[in-house]
Amino acid sequence: MKAVWYERTGPAPEVLTYGEMPTPVAGPGEVRVRLEASGVNPADVGRRGGSYRALEFPRVIPNSDGAGIVDQVGDGVTRLQVGQRVWLFNGQRNGRAFGTAAEYIALSEHLVTPLPDNLSFASGATLGIPGMTAWCCLYCDGPIAGQTVLVTGGAGAVGHYAVQLAKWGGAKVIATVSSAMKAEQARLAGADLVINYRNEDVIAKVLAFTGQRGVDRVVEVDFGGNIEITLKLMAMNSTIAIYATNGNRTPLVPMRDLMEKCVALRALVLFALPPPLLAAGQADITKWLTAGSRLHNIAGQFALSDTALAHLAVEKGDKLGTVIVDCAR
Repeated sequence: MKAVWYERTGPAPEVLTYGEMPTPVAGPGEVRVRLEASGVNPADVGRRGGSYRALEFPRVIPNSDGAGIVDQVGDGVTRLQVGQRVWLFNGQRNGRAFGTAAEYIALSEHLVTPLPDNLSFASGATLGIPGMTAWCCLYCDGPIAGQTVLVTGGAGAVGHYAVQLAKWGGAKVIATVSSAMKAEQARLAGADLVINYRNEDVIAKVLAFTGQRGVDRVVEVDFGGNIEITLKLMAMNSTIAIYATNGNRTPLVPMRDLMEKCVALRALVLFALPPPLLAAGQADITKWLTAGSRLHNIAGQFALSDTALAHLAVEKGDKLGTVIVDCAR
């Protein structure tokens, strides 16, 4: 099969190789997917660049999300069958070296979910880690109907799905963004209030919107960078669900302030969450997808042989949505 890989970390044009690799075979409990599209996440780029940790395997096929068609099932597979359109997540995680920047991937069936017929493979490849992370941040502690949810970075890959999934779940949604273009995206996703944190008073607007009560739940893209403001927005017995903290990776946490409002910190990373919770997320996302028209932002599309350019597009930091690699071209 055609694939892209790296054997050392570093700049994408220097370390990514495009060529032939053996086509994988579905083992017990696994399915093989003929990939049509691969989604590039910031974590995929960070791992390849070496900013996460040392190289974990002698050879790595990058990218963890994707979509395609099941073309082989291993022994014991009961949930999926040959010919099914699917989307997948965590392809290059959980001790797996080979991700989705390839024509094929074989992985455990619990990481693979049927893709509705009305969605393109490119749209399906945007779901993966962003959609699952958004769902887990919102619902890992139960229903959110009637709550007020703040989504920081409401036009990002995770944030855009979090806004849509929170509205679907019956919450009022506030989104913070950094530009007028991103504000429009958050509104299209269904946000009830959109705040440009660069030129508007986030604290004043959130407290006014909530009648000074504060928010019940935050889906937090930068815990360390936002904590000083975020704590002033929290209602009593509320939760901050943290999926990233790039602005300050070792923040000082004011525990007394958290205690006085009984604010819970829910830190999460997708691959460490329990399988039953992930399965509930996959089931809910399927219900959400089939219940109406959804927005799937694609920031750009590149041929498999141009995966290095796709990684560079993510590294620029100005994308709106998910960068897609077309595995079939």
